[in-house]
Amino acid sequence: MMAFKDIDLYPVVSSEFTNNRSVIEVVKEIAAGGAKIVQLREKHRSKREIYELALSCRAIIRTHQMLLIINDHPDVALAVGADGVHLGQDDLPLAAARRIAGELIIGCSTHNLAEAKQAEIDGADYINIGPVYHTATKEVGSGAIGIAAVRDISTEIELPFTVMGGIKTQHIPALLTLGVRRIAMVTEITRAENIRQRTMELRRLWQGSASH
Repeated sequence: MMAFKDIDLYPVVSSEFTNNRSVIEVVKEIAAGGAKIVQLREKHRSKREIYELALSCRAIIRTHQMLLIINDHPDVALAVGADGVHLGQDDLPLAAARRIAGELIIGCSTHNLAEAKQAEIDGADYINIGPVYHTATKEVGSGAIGIAAVRDISTEIELPFTVMGGIKTQHIPALLTLGVRRIAMVTEITRAENIRQRTMELRRLWQGSASH
């Protein structure tokens, strides 16, 4: 968690949103761009496929001393030696995941204050708040919650948090001004023509910000 607290840009990689490039290629370019963390999020692959993909990602991550988070699957995260797992509201309950997860970092997606508070009670290491803006990359029961909701939720919890959902380059300054430190992004990174350059450009937006 010490390493997690130091992250800024939080790339989330899914093979659905890579413009037909391999996940491995995308992760390599993100790593070369200086990101400190990557989440592997595969909603339409078998668990075996996710395991094999995660193993390949783990090799890249170790070389670059990054954190690897696996979406949805604590068992895959443990099996490949990942650093953490990220759970949604419909995944294995957080308290149950904690019993089997050992020292894994456990993150939890939340969409309102009640879910954020419950995640804190259940032992999450961090939460994600979102979707901040409209997004087509993730199906959730709620629409965009807006930047004001991020402010309201984040001031009521003690946990580290990320924000996600429809966030583009132009949104980052306002989020940093709000006090957000960790911003998760999907297509703004993974669909960029030059992923390495985009990662570097995005991370520069944190430089000089009082929120970092």
